[in-house]
Amino acid sequence: MKKLRLLVIIMLLSPVIAFSQKDTLVKKLDSLNIKETKEDKGNNINNITTSAYNDSTKFTFRNYFVLLGNDFKQQVTYPFHATKKDWKNVAIFGAVTAGVAFTDESVSKYFIGLANRNKPISSASNFITRFGGLYEVYTIAALTSYGFIFKNEKIKSTAFLATQSYLIAGAIEATLKYLTSRQRPDYIDPKTNVADPVFHGPFYKFSKQTTGKSNSSFPSGHTTAVFAAATVYAMEYRNHPWVPIFAYSFATLVGISRITEAKHWPTDVLVGAALGILSGRQVVNNYHRYMKIKEPERPARKKKGNLSFNIQPLYGKLLPGLTYSFY
Repeated sequence: MKKLRLLVIIMLLSPVIAFSQKDTLVKKLDSLNIKETKEDKGNNINNITTSAYNDSTKFTFRNYFVLLGNDFKQQVTYPFHATKKDWKNVAIFGAVTAGVAFTDESVSKYFIGLANRNKPISSASNFITRFGGLYEVYTIAALTSYGFIFKNEKIKSTAFLATQSYLIAGAIEATLKYLTSRQRPDYIDPKTNVADPVFHGPFYKFSKQTTGKSNSSFPSGHTTAVFAAATVYAMEYRNHPWVPIFAYSFATLVGISRITEAKHWPTDVLVGAALGILSGRQVVNNYHRYMKIKEPERPARKKKGNLSFNIQPLYGKLLPGLTYSFY
């Protein structure tokens, strides 16, 4: 409940900042968003070249919350702008989720048993699952710090986008948890004395057990968070094929770990992954709409040098180094 309250406060404050501005930035962002839903989205490829991330398009305290509030608004109101193709995809995903639901208990038992029988798998699962929580926050904080230290605007912007995706997906996930109150695999209902993937609905209170107070299982918060951030990095660095592969592969491992740790059912993980991906895509696309609006306003300025950290092959070995660009 504390997480839900915090996210609700952030989501309530963000629109206030967004709509208190005097210019028409929010209207322009919404206009571009509606336009893209009616056109071929393949013709609106985001510009991810390093030069696109500059003083004109960088994040400030004000525009961070303007974009955050607008992101939340767009996601909540998206059903009113969705196309027939979008609704078709929703129907297909719903059918797939319903099919997976029939295997929730059997798949869950298999993965839990696999972890119980193999200590290396259990240890790896216990470590990986932490990256859907505090470890992910530490990782994003480290990347943000790197961006500030080496004055890399793209890394800073990507890290900020990851936090926005994390917050918005987390707010929606927390709301769904409250509304569904689904029983977790490691929770024994005191009334039925069984662990079933039951949806109890809103206002349901889980009893305290030896493991502490349980909360709703649907959807998986860890999976939602890690896919929300992974999608941002996959989209912003799609010109490096290994980034999307690594990001989504690791996010998938985190999702599987939530099953082996007996914290979630497979459908919790599936829906959490979808929620994270959709939130990440919306946040990234909205920021690039902002970049298209602000880029024409970029003032002419003298190019400055840039110091960056990289890893280069040398005599058959990968060695760290610093690179200074004079333009």
